[in-house]
Amino acid sequence: MERFVVTSPPARNRSKTALYVTPLDRVTEFGGELHEDGGKLFCTSCNVVLNHVRKSAISDHLKSKTHTKRKAEFEEQNVRKKQRPLTASLQCNSTAQTEKVSVIQDFVKMCLEANIPLEKADHPAVRAFLSRHVKNGGSIPKSDQLRRAYLPDGYENENQLLNSQDC
Repeated sequence: MERFVVTSPPARNRSKTALYVTPLDRVTEFGGELHEDGGKLFCTSCNVVLNHVRKSAISDHLKSKTHTKRKAEFEEQNVRKKQRPLTASLQCNSTAQTEKVSVIQDFVKMCLEANIPLEKADHPAVRAFLSRHVKNGGSIPKSDQLRRAYLPDGYENENQLLNSQDC
């Protein structure tokens, strides 16, 4: 009976993907139309992420009508920003963020030196004053977050100052 059993031919395990191709390899292969950032391959004129593993996906995109249309618009503008990955955007600290932290630390330091309880920052009149008259004053958090996040930093800074004065 075993000689009459029909078996299927062995499956081909050969994939059509290039296993060891990096986005930088594709950038050098396709020239200035693509760029790499954060391990991802981007089309410069369309600002879309492309699959760098399949060469056919890249060439199909470059031949598409939407790409040719956007490429023409891109060449007219000639000043389009490259898309950045989310991780690069999150790592960037703007001046507003550093200024906000500075204002909050100064506020906590002022409250500590004047023996003002941090709970007073929750009072509506104080909040209205800070948001109206202090630059970035509306960004000062409530007292519980001040205690958790910013008070330990102020304590450590003051402790270091006291230790350096004792020596």
